[in-house]
Amino acid sequence: MDNDRHFRRPTSLSFSFRLLRRPDLLGLLLGALAGLAAIGAAGSPGGPRGGGDGSPPALAVTHLPPLLTVPGEPVELRYDVACLTLPAGEEDEVCHPAGSVFVRAGAAGPFRELALHEEPGAAGDRFVASVPEALRTSPTGFSYYAVFRAPSGETVTHPAGGARAPQRSVPLDGVRTIDLGTHRFGHTRAAAARVAEASWGSGPGQVGLEQGRNLPPIGGASFDVDRSGAVHVLDEANRRLLRWRPGARTPESIPLAINGTLADLAVDEEGALHVLETVGEGREQPFLRTFGPDGAARGRIAVAEQGVQVRVGPDGPLVLEQPSGQWMPATSGGRPLTTAEQLAGGRAGRQLRGGGEVVVLRHANEVRLALVSPSGARRSWRLTSETPLAEVQLAEPLGDRLVVVVRVYTDERDEFLVAVLDRTGLVERFSLDSADWAETAPLSRFRLLGSSLYQLGSTPEGVFVSRYDLEVR
Repeated sequence: MDNDRHFRRPTSLSFSFRLLRRPDLLGLLLGALAGLAAIGAAGSPGGPRGGGDGSPPALAVTHLPPLLTVPGEPVELRYDVACLTLPAGEEDEVCHPAGSVFVRAGAAGPFRELALHEEPGAAGDRFVASVPEALRTSPTGFSYYAVFRAPSGETVTHPAGGARAPQRSVPLDGVRTIDLGTHRFGHTRAAAARVAEASWGSGPGQVGLEQGRNLPPIGGASFDVDRSGAVHVLDEANRRLLRWRPGARTPESIPLAINGTLADLAVDEEGALHVLETVGEGREQPFLRTFGPDGAARGRIAVAEQGVQVRVGPDGPLVLEQPSGQWMPATSGGRPLTTAEQLAGGRAGRQLRGGGEVVVLRHANEVRLALVSPSGARRSWRLTSETPLAEVQLAEPLGDRLVVVVRVYTDERDEFLVAVLDRTGLVERFSLDSADWAETAPLSRFRLLGSSLYQLGSTPEGVFVSRYDLEVR
């Protein structure tokens, strides 16, 4: 990276990296896995978006779910709760919410209510409940949700689906522990090929760049690679998509009827384009918009909560939604789902087209990963590091392996670490330049197609997509 880039990194790291240090903004966003599952990065603000009249919610709830646990580990459920509104005339009163958590063994059966107690010495209103050993040691883990009551009487459920879509915690037996040690910066792998490249601008074949006062530039919001190997870059500033066919040096330009704000992109097997916008129209909720391969609008779906990420699941697009911090289906059998149906279908892990889920928990300098089925974790890994770890950008199966991309950082610099895991542990690892001069959607920088890993990057000159070939035996 150039010297100027190094100089500004401490105060202007990538969008997703900065969010990691702002749990009040999107906490569990980088706590739900980069494309897959829940990443418990910093906590997720919980509760509804507001009343049906557009009023704000009474409470904001922040929670780091213990999605993956190890034997002998004490498990506590902690919630930070803040009053956003108080009854008229009581603006100076102290907020005194109350709450309970409802827990059960496994993923079925009746819930047991546990009282949440205020944690002594905690700043603000922090509530905690210890999970009973019988539930904590259940072979299938446990599931739970919490309900809080504000002084106004309004209740907030976290996650919003409640008993229909609780959080699930899975125990890891036989987990493989991999010590990454201290990261060596500056030893990055060169790309096998640069498969797409465009300069900044609004002309043909260029990508729009937005710059605000005292803010980093934003451009090339997201990308995806379809099964033919065509690279799609979402040029949100110019309200279009640029598509590079395999081997092409210049892209096709496809106009899209989008808002022109930061958005995420997923391309399905039929070539349909799913664009998840982070900002709605006026006071409306954000939309998931679908377009044909030619850019023709096919419809839009209002997402139940703030949408963060979109990927294609076994039955259509899945949206990672906040504040619940869960993956929610947008369609079923091709039918758009209502917001209530989306909330009811929420899951901590992202469903994979081949069956099962991948669940990821990032906490402190450790990343836990598991391939999960209804009966529990089939395979699991723990990555520990002496160098701080930020967001998990990708965790995708590759045959019987798992490919993981996580950001490593210090106060001065950062890189991406790629790790390929199998039943025995670490198969391959290498580092990549973060290449994130311009901001993108938070978890949009990597895609895996077959044994090729693709990275969306940018410099002051423009945006590009590079391909890295993984070892497959």
